[in-house]
Amino acid sequence: MVKLNNGLEIPGIGLGFWESSGAEAINAVCMGTEAGYRRLDTAMYYQNEDQVGEGIRRCGVPREELFVATKIWYKDMCQGRQEETFYKSLENLGLDYVDLYFLHWPIGEVTASWRVLERLYEQGKIRAIAVSNFQKVHLEQLLLKANVCPAVNQIESNPMFQQNEVIEFCHREGIMPEAWGPLGKGKDLGHPLLRELGEKYGKSPAQIILRWHRQRGVMAIPKSVRRERIFENIRIYDFSLSSGDMDAISALDTGVSGRGYAKEYHFHEICENTVY
Repeated sequence: MVKLNNGLEIPGIGLGFWESSGAEAINAVCMGTEAGYRRLDTAMYYQNEDQVGEGIRRCGVPREELFVATKIWYKDMCQGRQEETFYKSLENLGLDYVDLYFLHWPIGEVTASWRVLERLYEQGKIRAIAVSNFQKVHLEQLLLKANVCPAVNQIESNPMFQQNEVIEFCHREGIMPEAWGPLGKGKDLGHPLLRELGEKYGKSPAQIILRWHRQRGVMAIPKSVRRERIFENIRIYDFSLSSGDMDAISALDTGVSGRGYAKEYHFHEICENTVY
């Protein structure tokens, strides 16, 4: 378990639901909770909150044992629908509260949106409030006006695109970094170093990467709808990587995003509608 800056403890590995839909998403919740996941991550933009909610109702795990996260899309932030969107997410999920709620991108009415999250947090509708895809400059601007420091910053991070600057900033400020796309692109799993380390530790390349994230102080939400992958990805707590092997993986960083989002990371610089 990982302790956030407000004292809330949540699992360091969660199950992501980007591009999961229909019965696939429902079944992924059930398989995930069977495998031991308790952290579930979705978003309004994913259009699967209702399916994740159905999975929660079917999985048999008590609600209080789950850590459910969702996010507000930047268009709803731009158009002043922050509170309306939050309650729509609750309705979709069939829940009375969420454990984590994110601003999905640093675009739109950032400070005004954060104020809404702070109010919902104070009302107990959200157990911790967070941001996603925020770079150091975005966090610096938000922290100047925030009453509540973000508990989590969820960013793209993997061995080929590590984002060490923002991760180090988060650690200094007491914000927990969390990696989406933590395994990188599919071909990255075939990298000779990761295969070599997998053979050394008797683990898959994916397990090596997820263990690397946890040892560098980063939470991760790998996404899968395949039973064997779902079970594999959470089985990373029975071994540790040596400092030399950690350094070897860290040397793989190319500084290039695998998802083409680099422009949007700094979108506030060219978006007239973004306000801090």
